[in-house]
Amino acid sequence: QVQLVESGGGLVQSGASLRLSCTASGLAFGNYVIGWFRQAPGTERDFVASISRSGKNVYYSEDVKGRFTISRDNAKMTAFLQMDNLKPEDTAVYYCAAARNGNIGYPGTYNYWGQGTQVTVSS
Repeated sequence: QVQLVESGGGLVQSGASLRLSCTASGLAFGNYVIGWFRQAPGTERDFVASISRSGKNVYYSEDVKGRFTISRDNAKMTAFLQMDNLKPEDTAVYYCAAARNGNIGYPGTYNYWGQGTQVTVSS
């Protein structure tokens, strides 16, 4: 059974940092692209960042570029999202997901999803 478990969310003030983790089990982690998405109430699930199987290639949405950093440790089957200089508009549930291939910015591409972790940024 494949599982992706996010952790590290919380309530922080504007300008603070958080580091999200996504730990996988039940799949060949190194064979999957990992993506982070977020969803605020009443909105669609939006692409945040993705990282290639080797970790060599990373992509970010324009909203988070320069503030967020995605990384992965294949030996530990874990991906990370370092979020710096957080803003109130970053408030959302953050999801990690794993994809074998396809359009990395499109939620439908991803084969497996975590349950999400809440990030709330107060002003």
